Amino acid sequence: MNSNNTLDLRGVLYEESNDEDKRKILYEFVTNGVLLNAVGILGIFGNIISVIILSRPQMRSSINYLLIGLATCDTMLIITSVLLFGIPAIYKYTGYLFVYYFKVYPHLVLVIYPLALIAQTVSVYLTLTVTLERFVAVCHPLQARSLCTCGRARHYVFFIIVFSTLYNLPRFWEVQLVELMCESKYNTTLYEVSMTPLRHDPVYITIYIHWLYLIFIYFLPFTSLAVLNAAIYRQVRRANKERQRLSRLQKKEIGLATMLLCVVVVFFLCNILALVNNVLEAFYGSPLDQVVATSDMLITVNSSVNFIIYVIFGEKFKRLFLKLFCSHGWMGVGGRDSPDVNTHDDSVVSNGDGRNYSLRYSHTCHLHRTGTTVVRNGSTTSGNSSSMHCSTRISRAASPGPCVYYPARNVGGREWENENVTTTCVNKL
Repeated sequence: MNSNNTLDLRGVLYEESNDEDKRKILYEFVTNGVLLNAVGILGIFGNIISVIILSRPQMRSSINYLLIGLATCDTMLIITSVLLFGIPAIYKYTGYLFVYYFKVYPHLVLVIYPLALIAQTVSVYLTLTVTLERFVAVCHPLQARSLCTCGRARHYVFFIIVFSTLYNLPRFWEVQLVELMCESKYNTTLYEVSMTPLRHDPVYITIYIHWLYLIFIYFLPFTSLAVLNAAIYRQVRRANKERQRLSRLQKKEIGLATMLLCVVVVFFLCNILALVNNVLEAFYGSPLDQVVATSDMLITVNSSVNFIIYVIFGEKFKRLFLKLFCSHGWMGVGGRDSPDVNTHDDSVVSNGDGRNYSLRYSHTCHLHRTGTTVVRNGSTTSGNSSSMHCSTRISRAASPGPCVYYPARNVGGREWENENVTTTCVNKL
């Protein structure tokens, strides 16, 4: 649409602003123009690597399917943040990217702005779903077999995407494109984005922008995350006290729960400032520009750091990463014969001791482990060395520690075992 507005670059560029605006522009350039863009670019690569690793057949599980959806959503959120906040901050401080700021950016905002809010909503509720899945697996392991499946995980992701899109549909009618009358020296048509009458409606602002946004994006998810993670944390502490008596798979599930607790803690820390900004805007007027710029940067950080958490806490994730992206592995890890790479697992966490288990449970007791198959991968050498082949099955009583792990998986009506080795173990003498 046309407007009688005349473009005035004063107050936009750093050199032509007053002292107060200079401080704001400089701060926005540091937080969004430098940090947000740098973290965002690294985060995109980290999320792409996470999707590649979590999509591997040996990583197939319900929790990993949810983490794939979270990484994909976070990638979209990073891209929208860079386009909406990162690149414009560079123009305001340096004067570069003039064409992007006044010609490309206004057209992009019409689509990128609602997509960014959709991605944020999906990210919030996928984080909540991941926590809920862990709560079931840790605190109610008997129900995990039926509730925590890949099929249900796909349905959860699909439902969250549909809900987030429908909830944010009004955002597409909040902004509009305005054509500017510019100074003759530019000899081109420039544009800016302005709010539509819908976005100025007091009832719409009060009900949808303030209350519904605070309830569905912050209060409801944050409260649920706090309650669920408190229950998970208590169970993990109780299990750690009995750690010497826990099974190997129980320890693995505790490690996975700890990893996802870190993911949620980072989520809280990076989103709490955005919550404060929305509360201030709803009840006390607009917050400071510097605080808004900081919260935009922190949300991008939250979408970028999960890869680092997976590498730190996910032993199997780290091994697959080294195998796929490091030519010869690191310190001998990640080679072709690495047992953690060649076997299936239920999570991104495994114990890197080279042993894998196929678990069976009794129908008469709670999560008894019977007929456990032990697999040790060794290597034979020439000369005077010898090797011994044996078939071993070990029966153990029920673990006295808390049960915080999935029941064994059924594939094709039978218990799954290692696809390469069943009951044969090779011990190097």
